[in-house]
Amino acid sequence: MKKNLLKNGGVQSLIASLACIVLGMLIGYIVLLFIEPSGAGEAIMTVIKNFFTYSKPETQMKYLGNTLVKTAPLLMCSLSILFAYKVGLFNIGAAGQYCAGVGLALYAALGLNLPWWMCMILAMAAGALLGAISGLLKAYCNVNEVISGIMLNWITLYLVNMLLTLVKEETSPYTYHISTVNPKALIPSLGLGKLFTNNQYVTLAVPLAIIIAFLVWIVLDKTRFGYELKATGNNKNAAKYCGMAEKRNIILTLIIGGALAGLGAALLYLTGFEQWQCSTSSVPAMGFNGIAAAFLGGLHPVGAILSSFFIQHITVGGAYVDKTMYCAQISDLISAIIIYLCGFVLFMKHAMNTGIARREEKAKAKLAAAEEKGGDQ
Repeated sequence: MKKNLLKNGGVQSLIASLACIVLGMLIGYIVLLFIEPSGAGEAIMTVIKNFFTYSKPETQMKYLGNTLVKTAPLLMCSLSILFAYKVGLFNIGAAGQYCAGVGLALYAALGLNLPWWMCMILAMAAGALLGAISGLLKAYCNVNEVISGIMLNWITLYLVNMLLTLVKEETSPYTYHISTVNPKALIPSLGLGKLFTNNQYVTLAVPLAIIIAFLVWIVLDKTRFGYELKATGNNKNAAKYCGMAEKRNIILTLIIGGALAGLGAALLYLTGFEQWQCSTSSVPAMGFNGIAAAFLGGLHPVGAILSSFFIQHITVGGAYVDKTMYCAQISDLISAIIIYLCGFVLFMKHAMNTGIARREEKAKAKLAAAEEKGGDQ
């Protein structure tokens, strides 16, 4: 029973993810000890607590809502990464696709005065277009999607900055507030905000992101289309031999991945939670954090829901660390350590499988030796 349980992929993903989390927290605590030993314990607990640092339940619910608002786009980026990875592609261009989604969503809302659902569709189309470019280059020119994705990330960033200068405030580098320019572009709350102490930023985006995660799981694991995509990822030559359109599948995969990342941007910026800074000189971290969330979740859409919330939880929790003892960047450092270790989830699963296989071989050898000895007698 124990062996069968440990060989289960879901159980392995859970154990590996928990090991990465514990190890990351331990390393973060050691770093804090080197900087200022007296406050290390309290600091690491603050990162873990996040909104529980507040004593009032109403305040806790409000800041839990803020964490959920930023979990939705992170979940979309992690789905974008894992969807491509299941097909043997590494969609590092998710950061640029997310950035493109920001540009089209905000310009449609602030410059064209479109409703929220049309802004969302345009954001998905922008991300899908970037994904299509990488997909076409991969399918027909054999250009590695990592190279094309990285190049497109920076091209997209500066194009978005140029586009959104048309809808920015005159006295600052930030775009206008959607609530004052075009309230109909805000994603509706449907009463969800009331559950989180009238937090206006908690909207339909949160349940929509969860529903999409389940849809991705169904498409990948329960449909013929998903089977063909994974078969292409495992061996595109074999897939071609079996009559599957491997080039089409590669392009479609990156289009879908791009659309998911673009949608993630819309799910954040169309809540009014953040404004875009038109002088931004680095690609948004959300797309890269999606890589960690995908791997921490065991490359499973449902696991990505939990891992996305956890990563956003510790990222926000790090902001509450006592700045009189530690510099402002210490929260980013702790979060980065844990996020970095998330990449070792697959390695830990491989190590577990190797260990189980060795134990089974030893058990079989002992059983064969015992049977041989019994036969001689």
